[in-house]
Amino acid sequence: MTSTQIMSDTNSTAIAKPVILDLLRDLPFPRQRGVLRLQQQIDLILLTIESLEINAVEAMFKTAQELGLDQIIKNRIVLWRLRCTNYWRRSYNRDTLTLDQAKALVILASYRAKQLNYTLRKLLVEEQQMRDKDLPVDTNFLLSDYLERFRSNFRSRMNPRRAKVSIYLNSEEELNELAISLLNQLLFCTGTTGMQRFWVSLFDGEVSGN
Repeated sequence: MTSTQIMSDTNSTAIAKPVILDLLRDLPFPRQRGVLRLQQQIDLILLTIESLEINAVEAMFKTAQELGLDQIIKNRIVLWRLRCTNYWRRSYNRDTLTLDQAKALVILASYRAKQLNYTLRKLLVEEQQMRDKDLPVDTNFLLSDYLERFRSNFRSRMNPRRAKVSIYLNSEEELNELAISLLNQLLFCTGTTGMQRFWVSLFDGEVSGN
């Protein structure tokens, strides 16, 4: 084998995409507003995971390594920067996710969601029971714990100068509703084809139930 062939093989290996990305279809990125929404929704889903489990960021990075996504999510700083493409964030960096980066984050979120399946279902059952009794959702111990962490994470990460963020920050009820809505979206990801359907929903703006 010649040195040129060795160099070619090395370069091919270096730029090879993680095979797991093939689980999601290549879709044309939407226009600017659509891209902003896509990046926002992915980050909010990851924020929900952070609010559900202790040391969630460590668990995310470990899962990324196990899935071979560490070629894209190389370390915790890179993960943070990718998430800061959410224009609601205080630390919004104005970057645009590549298709592969968006896929990697959706796959990561979906695999973490599967690990949290029992917790998700338990919380949503509790939430429905509280609504059936016409009681505030945050009077339930399990829900209250999740909602408190979600509100804390949201308040510390999001920019109050954004109009929609300001609405949430000024209404605990609205923020609780967002937190519950995101639980449902996260549970949606755990279905047999949930990850693929969630991925498509980021482009067409719709999330259907299982």
